[in-house]
Amino acid sequence: MQLSNWSKTGRGCLLGALLTCAAGVVQAAEKVNVSLFSWPGYGFWFIAKEKNLVPELDLSITIIEDPYESFALMSAGQLDVTSSTVEYGPIAVDKGVPIKLVTYTNPSYGTDKIILAPGIESAQDLIGKKIAVMEGGLTQIFMGIWLEENGVAIDQVEFVNVIMDEAVGAMLGGSVSAVELWEPFGSQLLANMPGARVVADSSQGDWISTALLGDGMYMSSRFLEQRPEAANLAMKAYFKAVDFWKANPEEGNRIIAEAIRFDVSDVEMIIGADGDVLKGGIMVFDLEQAGRFMGVTDGDLPLGMRNGQIQEHWDTTNAWWQKFGLVDEMHDWTQGVVLEPLKAALEAE
Repeated sequence: MQLSNWSKTGRGCLLGALLTCAAGVVQAAEKVNVSLFSWPGYGFWFIAKEKNLVPELDLSITIIEDPYESFALMSAGQLDVTSSTVEYGPIAVDKGVPIKLVTYTNPSYGTDKIILAPGIESAQDLIGKKIAVMEGGLTQIFMGIWLEENGVAIDQVEFVNVIMDEAVGAMLGGSVSAVELWEPFGSQLLANMPGARVVADSSQGDWISTALLGDGMYMSSRFLEQRPEAANLAMKAYFKAVDFWKANPEEGNRIIAEAIRFDVSDVEMIIGADGDVLKGGIMVFDLEQAGRFMGVTDGDLPLGMRNGQIQEHWDTTNAWWQKFGLVDEMHDWTQGVVLEPLKAALEAE
């Protein structure tokens, strides 16, 4: 939409996030619909919006607690972008869902934990018992790998599909014997359940070096194909928000806390208070680190992660979804990943 002749009367440059003025013409900002669930690792979108870091964008952000609801809305053309855990790509390809992973955004560096109920001494004690996970999510894969490494097959336990706050309640109520939780839910459970104990967390060994547990950004195929420039701007906005947070962690954490209704202390528990890597929380990738993980720019990564590791990550999650019966076959990672917005953001630096 264009509005002309206003600048001649001195009224052409309308202030605000939705309109920009250039060469006497006022042009509406590009609206992009974004979703996330209420967790600090996704809160950088709110920084991008509040600080108006990319004025060409009008970010409309919705909190949706069920990521599969977000994926359905993306398929229906009602959402353009969502931030979620990073394992959905192979499922989307297998089921023909028009959604693409466009970047990995942060590995879990201890925020994810496997916790056993009091009286459960080992994986063997879980045979025939119920375990709380988010089915179709990384928590299920984390638990499956841990069980197998400790001599228990996934068909020897019963997985119960719950979201995080429900999982805490299920453990406290005694209806499940083990759970995978991320912070702050893990600490909340441990504080209220004497005798519960952590047997694995995502800062340890292969869990961090493989970056199995982490988050990503998805865009709908329609958005990528029909509005590529808006997709590029959305990628730019996200990583500008990360840069702002790294330089201004106190203000950034306050913005995130207010937006998702967390205490600032809980935000700091997950993403940190100083903009640096937080052991026990997550490592927030900046643009360059994301580019290295996705294999589109040179350079090394810390904590044992490797350049281009998205390929190995994809193969691991695809294989586990096949084992769990959620996909029918293995798919090449390039079928579910689109790198153009990330490349455009890197080229613009």
